[in-house]
Amino acid sequence: MLKLKKIAITGGLASGKSTVCRFFQELGAYVVNADSIVHQYLEPQTTLGQKVLHLLGSDIIQDGKIDRQKIAQKVFQNRDQLSALEAILHPALLQEIAKRYERVCHEKNHTSFVVEMPLLFEIGAEGFYDAVITVLADERVAKQRFQAAGHTEQEYEKRMSRQLSPTIKAQKAHYTIINNGSLSHLRQEVAKLNTIIGVSLS
Repeated sequence: MLKLKKIAITGGLASGKSTVCRFFQELGAYVVNADSIVHQYLEPQTTLGQKVLHLLGSDIIQDGKIDRQKIAQKVFQNRDQLSALEAILHPALLQEIAKRYERVCHEKNHTSFVVEMPLLFEIGAEGFYDAVITVLADERVAKQRFQAAGHTEQEYEKRMSRQLSPTIKAQKAHYTIINNGSLSHLRQEVAKLNTIIGVSLS
């Protein structure tokens, strides 16, 4: 069976993680977004969704859907609730990623397996991966990008307070990409790392 290199992409808010993943995808990688998986699970009718509703209350439902913004408003003001929520979500997330990896290896259609996971180190998931890349941007640049996407500086500060600092993430990673410049430069950096990390066969 083809064994693909497992690559985790992490970093702070608005550092460019998704763009890095897109460039890896252009080079043949299968890309998984951890937040998207959690979003799929967060439906009122799912077992996991029911657990979240029991924890946080039915007022997190908006128009028949679980509203992630309402979840954020609750848990970022209550550390105990946030920890309880993570205890529900993270095991299911890691199990789904492992399942997708096995499936993609059998399909033999991709060059690597790349996962975008902002809280990789925070939940202790780094051991699953052959290579960890931290995408690093200057805080000023990241804040500008975050606000340009329609968020506030206060929201940036609140969300970043729950994460390791990007500098520490860079120290813990195998590789770091500095993303303060152009898209073409970022694409070149991804291409270099794609060559360095390579593909493993067994």
